[in-house]
Amino acid sequence: MATFTRLDDRDFAALGGTFELGAIQAWRPIAAGTINSNFEIHAGAGRFFVRVNEGKSEADVAWEAALVADLAAAGVSTPPARLTRDGDPFARHPVGDTVRLISVFPWIDGHHLGAGEVTPAATAAVGTALARLHLASAAIPPARHRAGRYTYGHIKARFASFAESRDPSLAHAIALIADEIAELDAQGALRAALPRGIIHGDLFRDNVLFDGGRVVAVIDFEQAAAGAFLYDLAVGVNDWCWRDASFASSLVDAMLAGYQRERPLTDLEQRMFPVEARAAAMRFTVTRITDVHLAGIEKPDKDFRDYLARLEALRALPVSAGP
Repeated sequence: MATFTRLDDRDFAALGGTFELGAIQAWRPIAAGTINSNFEIHAGAGRFFVRVNEGKSEADVAWEAALVADLAAAGVSTPPARLTRDGDPFARHPVGDTVRLISVFPWIDGHHLGAGEVTPAATAAVGTALARLHLASAAIPPARHRAGRYTYGHIKARFASFAESRDPSLAHAIALIADEIAELDAQGALRAALPRGIIHGDLFRDNVLFDGGRVVAVIDFEQAAAGAFLYDLAVGVNDWCWRDASFASSLVDAMLAGYQRERPLTDLEQRMFPVEARAAAMRFTVTRITDVHLAGIEKPDKDFRDYLARLEALRALPVSAGP
């Protein structure tokens, strides 16, 4: 992935002072992420992860920092932002003619699991971590909630933008998505009645760090927003439990069991899980069509057909969260 903003030794020396990190000993860009520019630094005060928040407002960065601080204080395994010497959770740092909003986090020793490394024990641990996040977020008052960037209405609008496309590679996807949206519309009242709070929204494998079989950090809350807890769980199942072109029942069962050890699903949530699982698969099919396929971007790991296959599998064999 690209590094969108380039920093140099002078930038890191200045940031070391701003965040009271001590002398900067070494730094390197991290080729990960699709939105931000990320770096690792070694300093007198330790090892840190530096994020240049690309294209976000101060309100967005401040909201995310406050959320993560609250979750960490409630016992969620997520590293809160380091404060500047003035007590701010990010720095306004000049880079050329622009001011960049830069966050610094303590470095967490851990690794992302590859698809072939995911086991039932791993999905159970992820389910438990997500349930704890939901329980902590439920204490955040609605006045502090924010709307997400990928609401159902937004996804429907994106679909409408290509629904009349003559691209032959999209014909099957368009027909399937249109049918799915009609079904989701019919379930609107029940979906609105699901328990809600602040959700992560993007609990993919690259947003969870493991160490020795333990989840040591849930990271990247850029898509966090108000939403249904069940939908968040469904996003996780779609990513973590897909193996060899099908859902692995052992991985799904373990994730759901791990989640319910901390936060049992309500009767409505158990009934609605197949609906939310399809909604999640449809959402990522649509955004990958608009952001990757139609944009002409070569990203084999972001092929919309991967999530279209999930949607088809879920429609044929709905996942159940019940006994």
